[in-house]
Amino acid sequence: MQEMFSMYIKNRSQISFIELYVEFEQSEADRNILQEDYNSDSEEEFESNYEFVGPYGDEDQGDGTMAPDVTEVANALANEVPFEEPSFMRVLDLEAMHVPEYPEYMTAAEVPIVANGEFAIGMEFSSREAVIKAVKEYTIRRSVDYRVYESEPLTFYAKCTQYGSGCDWVIRVSLISRKYCWVIRRYNGSHTCTRATISQDHSKLDSITIAEAIKPLVEADPSLKVKSVIAEVQSKFNYTVSYQKAWLAKQRAVEKIFGGWKASYEALPIWFEAMCHKEPSAVVHFETMPAYQGDNLVGDIRVLHRVFWSYYPCIRAFRHCKPIVQVDGTHLYGKYKGCLLVAVSQDGNNNIVPIAFAIVEGETSDA
Repeated sequence: MQEMFSMYIKNRSQISFIELYVEFEQSEADRNILQEDYNSDSEEEFESNYEFVGPYGDEDQGDGTMAPDVTEVANALANEVPFEEPSFMRVLDLEAMHVPEYPEYMTAAEVPIVANGEFAIGMEFSSREAVIKAVKEYTIRRSVDYRVYESEPLTFYAKCTQYGSGCDWVIRVSLISRKYCWVIRRYNGSHTCTRATISQDHSKLDSITIAEAIKPLVEADPSLKVKSVIAEVQSKFNYTVSYQKAWLAKQRAVEKIFGGWKASYEALPIWFEAMCHKEPSAVVHFETMPAYQGDNLVGDIRVLHRVFWSYYPCIRAFRHCKPIVQVDGTHLYGKYKGCLLVAVSQDGNNNIVPIAFAIVEGETSDA
């Protein structure tokens, strides 16, 4: 060993060395940037460091021209990697993007607020949905009811359920094309009747109305109990709805906030395609089956049967794991039943390492 070390020292002394000296030159633009700005976390200061500052240090007074050496470098990079804007960007009107599509339409409130809570002829609404919502809330608040006689894309016409028997309540709302809003054209004033029977529920207090009312609660806590929904309706509308209606309202609120089951399954192939595009080494395998409506086969439509996927880091990690694979699953309790399987292994430190994932119909031998 000592002899080998002596030979290395002797040969190393014969190797020639080249000394390299590097000289840095600071440009004029760099001198205007304070050193403390580099340590700033402020977004405004960060953006200002990338803005050109004129020779006098005033951005407003600068002529906007870059130093010659900076210009040459920028031109060289631009010529090396040319950029051509897409065809649709050549005719893009940036100012028109922020202009309302229907300026007159913006003048109408979503649900107009009246001092005494009554409707009035000439009152404007932004949409047909806003009209129906306002009429429903008015009816629930006064413990009365109405029957719809005309519900068309351009007209909404309703009367009291006791119309002609002591109550003349009528409302007619129409779409005014030139104003891009819905306007009350006929209104006979408030109800002069009372409900014939006392009920804990209201026919117009449907799941759609309840879903809109509990939407903030569901968004804050998706696991909100149905009993809490019933209590919220009792507090807000002074009615006690059935368990079924409260459950359905919660499902509608969840779908409105987070999306529906059908749309989620339809988007699944798109998500996997995006994953493979971002990580080409990932593995995804789909299995589909024919769709049936009753006993009849639906042509040209196939539904998801199974899907298997694994990420490249998981595949590589398995090479360094013990030769053990364990498969476990958990049931999916949503609208579409199934089972989520996870294959795991164990590394040298006895840590669990996930290897692959699958959604199947159940924990069966075929799956």
